[in-house]
Order: sequence, then C-alpha cells, then structure tokens
Amino acid sequence: MKNIVVRFCGDSGDGMQLTGNMFAQLAAEMGNEISTLPDFPAEIRAPQGTLGGVSAFQVELGKEVYTSGDKADVVVAMNAAALKVCTLGSHFNHPEARFDDQFALYHRHAIVIVDTDSLTDKDLEKAQYHTANPFEELGVPESVQIVPVALTTLTKEALKESGMDNKAVLKCRNMFALGLIYWLFDEPMEKAIHLLEEKFKKKPALVAPNTKVMVDGYNYGQNLALNVQQVHLEEVQGKDVQSTKGTYTSIAGNKATAWGLIAAAEKAGKRLFLGSYPITPATDILHELAGRKDMNVMAVQAEDEIAGVCTAIGAAFAGDLACTSTSGPGLSLKSEAVGLAVMAELPLVVIDVQRGGPSTGLPTKTEQTDLLQALYGRNGECPAVVIAASSSANCFDYAYEACKIALENMTPVVLLTDTYLANGTALWRIPKLAELPEIKPQSVPEELKGKYNPALRDERGVRYWAYPGLEGYEHRNIGLERDAERGTISTNPENHERMVVARKHKIEQIADAIPELKVIHGEGLGGKCTKDTLLVGWGSTEGHLHAAANELGCDLAHFNYICPLPKNTREVLRGYKRVIVCELNTGQFAAYLRSQFPEIEIEQYNEIQGQPFAVERIVHFVQSE
Repeated sequence: MKNIVVRFCGDSGDGMQLTGNMFAQLAAEMGNEISTLPDFPAEIRAPQGTLGGVSAFQVELGKEVYTSGDKADVVVAMNAAALKVCTLGSHFNHPEARFDDQFALYHRHAIVIVDTDSLTDKDLEKAQYHTANPFEELGVPESVQIVPVALTTLTKEALKESGMDNKAVLKCRNMFALGLIYWLFDEPMEKAIHLLEEKFKKKPALVAPNTKVMVDGYNYGQNLALNVQQVHLEEVQGKDVQSTKGTYTSIAGNKATAWGLIAAAEKAGKRLFLGSYPITPATDILHELAGRKDMNVMAVQAEDEIAGVCTAIGAAFAGDLACTSTSGPGLSLKSEAVGLAVMAELPLVVIDVQRGGPSTGLPTKTEQTDLLQALYGRNGECPAVVIAASSSANCFDYAYEACKIALENMTPVVLLTDTYLANGTALWRIPKLAELPEIKPQSVPEELKGKYNPALRDERGVRYWAYPGLEGYEHRNIGLERDAERGTISTNPENHERMVVARKHKIEQIADAIPELKVIHGEGLGGKCTKDTLLVGWGSTEGHLHAAANELGCDLAHFNYICPLPKNTREVLRGYKRVIVCELNTGQFAAYLRSQFPEIEIEQYNEIQGQPFAVERIVHFVQSE
C-alpha cells in the first residue's frame, strides 16, 4: 500500500493521544508523510467506559498524504465503547444501528485489534450493548480481520515483577498495543525505544516498564504469528520521499504557529510579546511561548481575554512584535480592542484557533465558523487583514506571514487556524532563518524628527511607526477619530469619511504584495467531472479538497489570503462554468465571495459536524449534482 490510515481509540485515560503521537513520530522519522487527527471528547472527564468518553487519534501515513484519512485500515479499540463508536460512526447512539460503509470509521477489510479483557458484561453495559456478542450486535462484516488480544492480562503479566501498583500497570496497556502495531508495520524497535526514552526523559522511572511492555507487545505479534496480514508501505518504508533535502520533524499546528511568531520576531529584530488567556484549543501557543525566554519572548497570561489583547496593544505601541491568541469566544471578547488597534493603526497579530460553537459549543471539535466574525466582527468601518493556515505544518508559514504583514503595514492581522490544524501533526521541513522572507518593519524617517505626528503616512498610505524612547518623535495615539493632517482629535464629518477611506485603502493595497491565487489541477481520470469544475476552499480543508480534486479530475483554488483577496481572484473564478465552495460552516466564505463578485454563480457544499471533511462525501456531492 502507498498510504494507510491507523486509528487508536479508547477511554480518555487510556493514553490514545500519546500512543498515536509516538506512532506518527516514528512514521515521520522513517520517511513517511503524515497527517493526524486527535479527536478528544468534549467532556473534561466522562465516566470511564462510556460512549461519551471515547478519545481517538487517527493518522494517515505514506506518500502524497493530504488528509488524516476518511476511514481507517487499522483500528486499535481499547474497550467496548471505542469499538462501538468506531463501528457505527456518527450513529453510535442509535440503538438499532449496524455497520454501514457510509458511517463506519473503518473499511470493511480493515484490521481491528480489540482488548478482549475490556469486553466484560459490565463494560458492555456501560457502552449500551444489549447482547453478549458485540461484533454480532454491531454487524461487523466477516471481511474485517478482528484480532482479539487480552491487552490488560498481557500487560499485567509483563509487569508482574515490577513492583508497580495495579493502577500504574494498567496505564501501560497502551504501550503493549503500540508494540503490537509496530510489529504489524515491521517498524525497527531500536528507533521506537529511543523515541519512547525521549518522551519519558523527564520521568525516567517510567522508561523501563513502558519499554518492556512495548517490546513484549512487538514480540507477542512476532512469536505467536498472529493470523493477520502485516502491512508494508510500497516505495516509502525506510526511504526519504521528500523532494527538498533538509531536516524534517513531525509538528503540531499550535507549536508551528508559536515557532512562526518566534522566527518572525528574530527576522524583524523585534522582541516578541504575547498577551493571552487560556482557552481550548489555543492554549498550547501560550504554553510554548512561555518557555522561550531564551529567544527574548515575553508571554503574559492575563486575567481575561480583554486584558490579554490590551497588553499586546500596549506592547505594539512600545515597539514590540505584539500578538494575542484565542479561540472563537475569546475573539468575540477581543473585538473592541482589535478596533482600537485598527483606529490607532498599530501592528497586532490575533490568532484565532477556531472550534465548534456558539458559546461553549464543542470546545474540542473543529469548525470554520469564525470567518465572518474575523472579517466584520467589530463596530464601525473597521478593516483588518484576515489570512488562514491550511496545514499543521504551514501554520508556521502563515504565522510568520501574519507578522510580516502587520509590521510592514501597521495593521491588525487575524490568523485563522482551527482545532484540526492545532492539535493535528504533519511532516515539516525545518527552515533556516536565512531562507525566510525579509521583514522590514515600518519605521519613521529621520527628516520627521521634531515634527512627527501620528497622522503622517508613506506613499502606500501606511502610518509611520514611532514608539516611546525615540527622541524627537513624541506623540499621542488615541482611540478617537484623528485629524487626517495633524493627528489630533477630530469629529469633523468630512475628515471622518476621509480617514475611513484611508484605513480601507491601506488594507486593499496589501493585495499588491501577496501571491496571486494558484489553481491546482486534479490528477484523476475525471469521471462525471470535467475541467470546467472548480472546487474552492480556504483554511484547513485544503488537503481534503486536493484529494477530492485528484479523484474527480477537476481543479482546485484554495485561499490562504482572505482579506484582501488575491488580485486575480475574479479572473480565476470567471474561468469555470461550475464553482463549488466547500467549507465547514453554513456558507460564510461563499457569501463573502458573492459579495465581492456578484456576477459569478457559486454553489456550496457545507458540513458542520465538528469533524474534518470526508473526501468521499465531497466526491459524491460533486458527481451527484
């Protein structure tokens, strides 16, 4: 196989995220491209063994990986609830539901490894089974290769002389399952052991027992010659499949975002300041930057979202690269302060890691529902730049780009990522600082010394940036409307309109500096689809739409720059008979494009289920219309 999808699932305390991450990391180190989907329950800690407490981690690995996969080829189910959720998909709460190719989270020819010790009568009752045979009740097809393994018993046996208590022993079950998966994929155990040692280097007491259990899991598969086919990835296993030479690693979107901010500050010669407040799923950005004092980073956990953004605005006034991070509810709270940064024309990067809403909503699930809030969610005529990352890896690139645009154009920039990108991981080539685009922060000319005022602009219409400590450039910067010539407070009607137009023009001219929209040509045979069809998306859906375009044989235009749009957007869209905008909301980007290009007929494909797209559903929609 050239690509394969593996899904680890179990209770929230079963270590599925750690297990999946370790497997994905080793796959990346062996030269595979990867894309991952951590799928957390929305509850902080649902009752153990229940359907609401199932936690999962899915990874696709191989060559030309665009998504974390639609359906799994290999499943590890640590308990009865996990087996049910994986088998029934979104219908797991329906009492009469049975395995269905449309809803199941694995193929009908998949390998399903199940902990038989977790299929007791009590476990089945918690997971709302009605019979003693879960496989028959769920309608699992005979073509599925079920591998029953007594994971709990085998783990206890492996550690019976360790001196560990029963609770600590049971926490190692996931490592036995991981060792079994390493055997299934014929992975080198020496590398796996080294990776485990790195994971637990701050807790050395855990290294020996987890290593023993993992090795025992590997040997269990090898020695007993389990009745299951081993999996080999053609032309990928053990080879470097990257077209660009360099050092590669697996990186999560939030960490990539944080590193992009650090790199931009270093390139711009600025101190990085983050004013933030913890919120799922954005908190990891704050965590990462709080530990980087060695890179001259200042991270402040403020008392609330409003204080977080206001401290960042103060840092921008003082001459720093200023950022604030949040999710949808926090972006709502920050809206007035972002308006202050627009009025004061200060550089500010606002990172919104989107999640399911409204209100508390689905805090661990993914959506693209903050787009219109990012574009228009401020009072008055209040334009700001909006860009979006499209993979966990390029969160680095667009965090860097957000900083570049903000510093060079004296404007707030909203960077949209989402839960899928933030928690997921992808293979990433570590760039050298010299390779990154130059950042030239806006400054103030020497000839304005002694006669500077905050209304003065360069030929692009961008306000000059003078900050405290520069002798001869003392000034006031205000949140009230300013006179276009002197920078003093003004309530003059004509002046207000002039300033509204000036701030709007400043954003529009940024289109001259951003890349034109590129069209990706699908490589498939086409089927019912033709080259007259254009799929359109933005943000985290790029991989899924790219895979769909390849299968359909149609073209794809994917947007990372949303406000302003690339200058050739109208030209691209007008070149197709059928334009289909696909997004994880009810049609926000489609509505935005219609407002900009009313002459273009636009179709929509929308999902709002807290999960990424499934490629097969996009293909079905396009071919059935």
